[in-house]
Amino acid sequence: MKKETKDKIEQLQNLEQSINSLIGQKQQFQAQQLEVDNALLQVEDTDKVFRIIGNIMVASSKDKVKEELKEKKEMTQLRLKTLDKQEDKLRKQAGELQTEVMKDIK
Repeated sequence: MKKETKDKIEQLQNLEQSINSLIGQKQQFQAQQLEVDNALLQVEDTDKVFRIIGNIMVASSKDKVKEELKEKKEMTQLRLKTLDKQEDKLRKQAGELQTEVMKDIK
């Protein structure tokens, strides 16, 4: 097998590792998004809202907490979109590289 083909295979393996890493990051942000969604639902259903600061729980403004949760949700959604775009780009590169490797092997 040619050195060029071996290099392409190595690049392909690196791309797969990057894709797997992105998938892990996406899962973390999806879990965060679920937590924020659940917190927003809980805030809607209660009169008193508390937040944890360090080791203590402090009463907080319901509107302020809702606003902060909405901002966090927007940031999480934006990050997920960015990760989706990166994953699509890497998958496209991997597909093209895989096609090249298959041609080289034949």
